[in-house]
Amino acid sequence: MSKVVLAAKNRQESGSAVARRLRRSGRIPGVLYGRSGKSVPLDMDEIEFVKGTKGITESTIVKVEVDGKSHDVFVKDTQRNILDGKVLHVDFYEIENDVILRAKISMAVSGNPVGVREGGVLEVPRQEIEVECLPKDLPERLFVDISELKIGQSIHVRDIPLGEGVKLISPADKIVALVKFPKGASAAVETEGSADGEKKA
Repeated sequence: MSKVVLAAKNRQESGSAVARRLRRSGRIPGVLYGRSGKSVPLDMDEIEFVKGTKGITESTIVKVEVDGKSHDVFVKDTQRNILDGKVLHVDFYEIENDVILRAKISMAVSGNPVGVREGGVLEVPRQEIEVECLPKDLPERLFVDISELKIGQSIHVRDIPLGEGVKLISPADKIVALVKFPKGASAAVETEGSADGEKKA
């Protein structure tokens, strides 16, 4: 589980004017959606939030401390200004540590495939998979080694090792990465095959 810890205050006021005032003072308005469905308006330091959540994924569990009470949450939605990228609002969703959850895990490929070095073309059509597990078993990110992929070979969801207690929800036959023949190569192979067949005839 992540060690990201954010301090927040229970926000007593709401509305666009209040939100603008908070942002001018260097704070971000947000909402914490609790396990029972109850929502708690809050605000937090902008610099602390940006620094603390840099590089996290949708499956990163963040700890938010509000008025002395700690909550394990996902950062579900971060609204940003389209002009300067500054954070405008954040939504947190609380999780229960003893309750199985379903989440999407980001995947990153690593390595230079053998097939690419031989002229093939790498495609990565899938960047995340969905799993089900307890929060303590939830991976933040999965790394897939593609260095041994040859031309015409692929890695499927079923090939990705998951930790104990993690159940795969995404279809197992979906392709994560593949190395294709370079454009025109397959057609050339077929043409050569046809020519050979004509000679033998």
